[in-house]
Amino acid sequence: MNLQKISHDLGIEETLGRAIHFAGGFTRLTWKSIEELFTLPFPTRLVFEQLYSIGVQSFVLVLITGLATGSVMALQFGQGLARFGGTLYVPKLTSLAILREMGPVFVSLLVAGRIGSGMASEIASMKVTQQIDAIRALGTSPIQKIVIPRLIACLIALPLLTLMGDYVGLIGAMLIAKFELNIDIEFFVTKTFETLTLTDLVTGLAKTAVFAFFIAIASCWKGLNTEGGTEGVGRTTTWVVVTSSIFIMIADFFLTKLFFLTVYPKY
Repeated sequence: MNLQKISHDLGIEETLGRAIHFAGGFTRLTWKSIEELFTLPFPTRLVFEQLYSIGVQSFVLVLITGLATGSVMALQFGQGLARFGGTLYVPKLTSLAILREMGPVFVSLLVAGRIGSGMASEIASMKVTQQIDAIRALGTSPIQKIVIPRLIACLIALPLLTLMGDYVGLIGAMLIAKFELNIDIEFFVTKTFETLTLTDLVTGLAKTAVFAFFIAIASCWKGLNTEGGTEGVGRTTTWVVVTSSIFIMIADFFLTKLFFLTVYPKY
């Protein structure tokens, strides 16, 4: 019994220690990135390369996901509200849900899975093959060459991908409303514009900026601190995907609560 208690306590202490280590490393890397952000020369070419990798190459994935998400939401809302004669509320509910929640969260989870893991594994491979040490030996900062381009690209690409996902999601919802729920397209568009405000769009994009910042910094930090050779690269990739996904879901709740208290209209 005592051995079980001791092992349990050690497990808690180890988990707490890893969390504190990550929080400290995350904060330190954030501060260093801000310090070196304005250091010349600015890595413009590297930023555009990361924008292409994060934004352009994720286009089709976001397109398919947005279309499917909007279609499923419209169908679910329509079938559920049909029991109470509330089918005409589908445009309002669907458009609000997509812009405020589903668009930002789903796109961010996709980016965390595709881009976050890719960045972490790439940097981790550079770490275990001593390429990062070579960068330092040449008198160049790894943060300026590795972290800052990925951070800036994420902060630019993720909101743009979310904007596209929102648009495609609304198109999917409109098509389902037309062909499955017999809601006229003109009525759907009119109710959508009556319901949505600039605040709904801006708050959704603000969420993605927070998510993008965490994904980029967490991926780079874990990659730069990878140990254990090729096995360590695999563990790093898994850690980044799991941690980023958990952060996105938890942060979404607190950001939504904050927006309800501050900027969302009171109904």
